[in-house]
Order: sequence, then C-alpha cells, then structure tokens
Amino acid sequence: MRIVVCGDIVGAPGRRVFRRAAPRFRSELGADLIVVNGENAAGGRGVTRAVAEELFSAGADVITLGDHAWDQKEIMGFIGDTERLLRPANYPPGVPGRGCCVVETPFGRVLVVNLLGRVFLPPVADCPFRTADAILQAEAEGVAVRIVDFHAEATSEKKALGWYLAGRVTAVVGSHTHVATADEAVLPGGTAYITDMGMTGPHDSVLGRDKESVLQKFLTGLPARFKVASGGVACEAVLIEADERTGRAEAIRRIRWEEGKL
Repeated sequence: MRIVVCGDIVGAPGRRVFRRAAPRFRSELGADLIVVNGENAAGGRGVTRAVAEELFSAGADVITLGDHAWDQKEIMGFIGDTERLLRPANYPPGVPGRGCCVVETPFGRVLVVNLLGRVFLPPVADCPFRTADAILQAEAEGVAVRIVDFHAEATSEKKALGWYLAGRVTAVVGSHTHVATADEAVLPGGTAYITDMGMTGPHDSVLGRDKESVLQKFLTGLPARFKVASGGVACEAVLIEADERTGRAEAIRRIRWEEGKL
C-alpha cells in the first residue's frame, strides 16, 4: 500500500499546486490514499466549507487540521458533516468534529489520526500521548495500517511521540512548522517517521506569508497583518510504503514538486 501525506496547504497557492499534484500522486506514485493537512488552506488560517470541498474534489481522501482549526468560525456548522475532515483528537471532550477516521482503500482499511502538540502552543489540548493510546485501544482493532499526523511545534515532542508509537502505528508524520526536515526514517517495529513534512504553498515567503509584512513585525514589533505570499509555489509531502497485512512501513521518502514543473 502507498500513502501520500501532504504538508500544510497554505492559501490559494497551496490549493492550486495540490490540485496539480494530486493526479500525479495517483498515476506516478501509485497512491492508494492521500491525506492533506488543511489547517492553513483558507487564506492562511483555518478551513471553510468551500475550501474543504475543493480539497476533497482535487483528490484528498482525508483532511487534517491543527491549532488554527477554529479560525474560520463557519467550521462549527459543518465539521461534523464528514468523517474525513479531522480536527485534533486531543481537544477536550465536547469539542465538535472527530479526531480520527477509518478509510476504506483498495488494499483495506486505514486509520488516520490527527493530534496536536502542547509544547510552545496554546494550552488548549489534552495529552497527545494518552489520547493516542485511547484511540489505538478503541478504534484500531482489525485495522493494520495507522497514520498519525502530529501537528506540533517542538521537534522534541514530535520525536518523543514517534518513539512512543514505534511498532504500534504505520507512520507518525509531523506538520505545523512549514519547514521540511531531513530525518525521515523507518523506526524499529516498522513505523515511518518524519519530524515535519514541510509546506504546500508559496516558498518565496516566511512560512507561506508575505516577506515584507513579516519583516516589519520583526523590525518594529508592531502588529501586522500577514498576507499569504504568492511566489515559489511547491508541494511538499511524504510517500509511505507499507505492508497492508501487517501495517509495518517499508519505506518513507520526501517529495518536493515545484508548481512550474507539474
């Protein structure tokens, strides 16, 4: 089984390049499942119903979110409409939506889990480690392939969760920082890991935002509105190859496709 997970999609440029990349994920990489982090997909903050529908229509099988999950207020009215739009599972009880889902693929079922880190992020989430334990106990029976998108700031927290879940899930992939790391590996027990997949969006930027507005914030300390940038658009993702019978990852590799070459 082959699974592609896309790093944070940022604004209209990120959605545009994903639309171009998704068919190639299927045709050239043989992807059986495509998961995207869409928490920056609507103007750089959150997701709207129209944007979610656009990503699903473009080829996403599952959309995960993160710390900007609630930035677009309309999400409260539709996040429960589809099981494949996930918010972090470790938000407190009573929060709308779901934090995990099971997806049918040609090679069997896949469990996708969305978790939010707590280090250097607002203190709104419950423990991601214990939440992962609870999900695996309640949702994973009979599902060998298990993918975790850990949306977190600290590399140490991401590494720790990777080792904590090693041998129990197929992959732990990091999102949120928008900067791809070069530490992809298959951990003991067959768990694919990477600290951050990177960003699908404008890389001629500061993490997807217009450089000048960000520089003014650093130089003056004054409030600034960070617009989504437009140049250097690329899709960054990972391809995970797994044995669908055992759920063990066999390989993980980084993908970076520039828009002009798609």
